[in-house]
Amino acid sequence: MAKNPESPTEPFKRALANAARSLAETPDLEIVYSGEGPQLQGNRAVLPHPPRDLSPAEAARIRGLADQMALRIAHHDAARHAKGRPSSALGAPIYDALEQARVEALGANAMGGVRENLKAVLDHQYARKVFNPVEAQANPPWAEVVSLMARERLTGEPPPDMAKPMVDMFRADIEAKAGEDLDKLAEVVDDQRAFAKLARTILRDLQMGDDLSDAPDQADQDEESGEDGESEAADDGDEGEGEGQSPQQAAMDDSEATHRESEDADSEMMSAEEDPNAEDAEEPPDMGEGDQPARPDLKGEGKVATYKVFTTAHDEIIAAEELCEAEELSRLRAYLDQQLASLSNVVSRLANKLQRKLMAQQNRSWSFDLEEGILDVARLTRVIIDPTAPLSFKEEEDTEFRDTVVTILIDNSGSMRGRPIMVAAVCADILARTLERCGVKTEILGFTTRAWKGGASREDWLKAGKPAQPGRLNDLRHIIYKAADAPWRRARKNLGLMMREGLLKENIDGEALIWAHQRLLGRPEQRRILMVISDGAPVDDSTLSVNSGHYLERHLREVITEIETKSPVQLIAIGIGHDVTRYYRRAVTIVDVEQLAGVIVDQLAELFDEEPKKVTRRTASLLQPPPSTQGPQGSTRGSTFKEVRRATA
Repeated sequence: MAKNPESPTEPFKRALANAARSLAETPDLEIVYSGEGPQLQGNRAVLPHPPRDLSPAEAARIRGLADQMALRIAHHDAARHAKGRPSSALGAPIYDALEQARVEALGANAMGGVRENLKAVLDHQYARKVFNPVEAQANPPWAEVVSLMARERLTGEPPPDMAKPMVDMFRADIEAKAGEDLDKLAEVVDDQRAFAKLARTILRDLQMGDDLSDAPDQADQDEESGEDGESEAADDGDEGEGEGQSPQQAAMDDSEATHRESEDADSEMMSAEEDPNAEDAEEPPDMGEGDQPARPDLKGEGKVATYKVFTTAHDEIIAAEELCEAEELSRLRAYLDQQLASLSNVVSRLANKLQRKLMAQQNRSWSFDLEEGILDVARLTRVIIDPTAPLSFKEEEDTEFRDTVVTILIDNSGSMRGRPIMVAAVCADILARTLERCGVKTEILGFTTRAWKGGASREDWLKAGKPAQPGRLNDLRHIIYKAADAPWRRARKNLGLMMREGLLKENIDGEALIWAHQRLLGRPEQRRILMVISDGAPVDDSTLSVNSGHYLERHLREVITEIETKSPVQLIAIGIGHDVTRYYRRAVTIVDVEQLAGVIVDQLAELFDEEPKKVTRRTASLLQPPPSTQGPQGSTRGSTFKEVRRATA
């Protein structure tokens, strides 16, 4: 047998990469598997890690994501698309969605396998959505509906079962206004220029375009304008590269744009903080595609209001055992133990290394050459050689070992699904056991949201008339897997909850850091360490759809700065497939989740060699919960945190 047999998913990854390069007709297409995917960045396609136990449905979904990117590279001209793209908030997403439907139809009509793969992606997308007629009526998902109706005409495929109620709600209205032009799409599917012209006609039928780009010959005139046209294409190329996408692709490029512009946004944020009228100047962006956040206006993003939440009435801080029946929790823990068997040897060796380091710091030491104490027999030879030499004594003394508590805060977002969340749970489990043996208390926490796309908080906002700048607009769920004072044997089952399907949703990192930090400040230990395990920047579609594109990211940066510069808590971050070094001063990024165990142990070992931060009175009042607007229930986040601190005291 091979000493290091390859993972069962490696043949699948190789075959998928070769198929994507062939479909894209790009031999040098780079295929990367990461928790940051799916994402298309130029000639680099980032796909999600396939799970170790790869089901046929999941394999088809990942193949479909690869096919989407490959078809986009092969059949989409970004510069040409950008020329005719309308600037209206309603028209642009529909224009983009129609182009993505065209690109996918070319592959689906040519190859049956591609058709099935793309269908698997769409089925998975809408299986996770809950159709709310009230919300759909208030914010019609025009881009999704028009895209699905165009797909019907281009490929003959009906909408997914979960999307049919949404399409049926708006079908009659769209058919009456633009049905004839939608029927013509199949005739020009092979010609991007003609298709774009017809797409603008459809927007004009729906009264969702703008005067400039709805002029039928505008794009053609621009393209025939010689050097001027080429210059314009060069200027607009970057904008067009991310357009014409399905909802998944739109989310991918929004993430890419966020990363690409983060430094510019930071400088704008600094200038906005100096502007006393910054809050009044901000206008919340219109939603472009249902609940998908519109592409942020980076020119105005620096002028953002102080972070706040709309309502905390639906937030919860809950123990893991309360989210799951005891029988199911035992079954999930058994599944985690099976995964633990394959990783335990590697992680246990590293954990033993940490234990030896901690125990060495707790060992006693001796002071020599004292005038009194226990006779040092090792130095009696000096007396024999020189009888006038005084006797030497020694004394045993205790080494001062700093009392320590470690909090492991784990990102429970949907992008952690599969291998990343499993390895994070396994490492937290073994570290808790190791640190407990060394007398170091360990707390394991998780953070996510209670619902996709806002949940009850968004419904309250809609009922309140959609006030501007509502702030955070989702229901938080903060999970206590293991309290610091709880022994590991009582909390071991709780870690199995991370394996539960449907638990992992969206992530609002800033408030999670505040919550974990406040719990640490309430501890009596001299040294407090907070370790964050995450795979990406904060993402919540509901919040970002009504605030600036960097709203959550900016708040996260502010919280991190406060902790790193003013708090006694020592902060470490570990990014899985995502560069977190641009947020945290002490951070490590890993590409493969198998590296997580070693990185955690090494980082903790380094911290234990350092002197702890000084505790000051000022730090006790830092990082209070963010202010809440007076929501329909009239509750505040502060009272929630006080209740939790009393309950966990």
